[in-house]
Amino acid sequence: MKLVEKQHRFSVLIARLILELDGLGYTISMGEAWRSPETCKLYAQPGGPVGIRNSLHPERLAIDLILRQNGVLLTRSEDYALAGKIWGSYSGPDYTCTWGGEFHDGNHFSITHNGVK
Repeated sequence: MKLVEKQHRFSVLIARLILELDGLGYTISMGEAWRSPETCKLYAQPGGPVGIRNSLHPERLAIDLILRQNGVLLTRSEDYALAGKIWGSYSGPDYTCTWGGEFHDGNHFSITHNGVK
């Protein structure tokens, strides 16, 4: 699958996830979606914010979503487990939907590309 095809699929599936979570009573807002390569390098520095240099955010294949339930901000990875399960169920034969809770980044949702989650 070409990158542009994955980007399109990712965008459609994120919209689907947001609508599904909204229907379950969550309040959703957007966190970081696109991230510059320079920001990735900054995040990857020792002592810097959590992040990886080889991120899917610059490829437009990742987003951090912010969830609230009953007005309460959800901050723990486990708070996003249902969203992660739903996201993973969207995987198809040509792409894998990966939830960041698998690597302690619960609000991260991506489509794997070139071995990167």
